[in-house]
Amino acid sequence: MKQTKEIKIEEYNYPLPDERIAKFPLPKRDTSKLLLYRHGEIEEHTFNQIDNYIPEQALMVFNNTKVIQARMHFTKNTGAVVEIFCLEPYAPNDYALVFQQTERCTWVCLVGNSKRWKSGLLQQQLQVGNKQVTLSAERIQNNGESNLVEFTWDNAEITFAELLDAFGELPIPPYLKRDTEESDLETYQTVYSKVKGSVAAPTAGLHFTPEVFEALKKKHVTCEEVTLHVGAGTFKPVKSELIQDHEMHTEFISVNKATIENLLHKIDCVIAVGTTSVRTIESLYFVGAILEANPNAQPADLKVTQWMPYEGKLPTITAQKA
Repeated sequence: MKQTKEIKIEEYNYPLPDERIAKFPLPKRDTSKLLLYRHGEIEEHTFNQIDNYIPEQALMVFNNTKVIQARMHFTKNTGAVVEIFCLEPYAPNDYALVFQQTERCTWVCLVGNSKRWKSGLLQQQLQVGNKQVTLSAERIQNNGESNLVEFTWDNAEITFAELLDAFGELPIPPYLKRDTEESDLETYQTVYSKVKGSVAAPTAGLHFTPEVFEALKKKHVTCEEVTLHVGAGTFKPVKSELIQDHEMHTEFISVNKATIENLLHKIDCVIAVGTTSVRTIESLYFVGAILEANPNAQPADLKVTQWMPYEGKLPTITAQKA
C-alpha cells in the first residue's frame, strides 16, 4: 500500500509532441490505426481488423455513457463571460431524474472566470425549439475547486436536458487545443452511446462501427454494456509529486443483473473496452466484498473509495462470490 501511494508522478512523464495529436477524427472511424502487442512484438494494423484478434465466443464489455453538453457560457451585463461546467448532479443526485427536471436543479460545477461572479444571478435568454425561456444560475456554495450551482428556468414545459442541448457546449479534451465544432456532437460520441451523464467520452470505444460489430458477431462474440459516467477527474491536472496526494473525483456506475450473470458465465474470457469499462468491472468486485463484510450495507455504503482496493481491510473473496 505504502509503496503504491509513493509512486512519483514524474515517472509517468513522456514526450507527446503536439503534431502527433490528431485534432479531428478520420472520416471513417474504423480506419484508424490499431497497435497490436503480442509475444514482445509491436505491429501496426487498422482498427477494422480488430475482429481478427478477438477470440471466438469472447465477452466484450462496452461503456454506453453519453457525453453531455456540460459547458455553459453566461454573459454578464458588463460583457464578462462566466463559464459553468456541470460535473455531477447534486439535487436530485440521480442522472436520469436531474435531466427530467422542469423548474430547477442543482449541480456540482466548475466555474471559469469565477472572480467575475462574486454573487447574484447569472441569466441567459434562450430559444428552445419554439419556446422562450430564461435560464438563471446561482452559486449557493463555494467548495474551493468545485461549486454548488442552482439552475432555475421559467418555462415548465422545458427539461434540463433540453436546456443543455440548446445552450450547452460539448467539452472536448483540452489537449486538442481547439474550440468545439458542430461535428463533435457526433464524432465525440461512441456509436453505442445511450445514457447521458459523462463530461468526456470513453475514447477506447470511439473507433467501433456497425461493421466492426457485425464482424464480431460472426465470431460469436457477446457484447455487453455497462454505464460509467466519466467525471471531472479526467480533466483535473496532476499537480502533486506523489500519487497519494492527487485526489480523484467519484464516478457513477450502473450494471444490469443480466450483465453480471453473463460476466460470471464468461469469466475466463472477458475483454473490457477501455479503462472506464475496466474500472466498472473492478468496482463490482469491491462492491461484492463490501457486502460480504456487511450484508446489511445500504446503497450509500456501496462506494469504492480511491485507496480501498489497496488497504486490505475487506475480505478476500472469489470473483464469482463477489
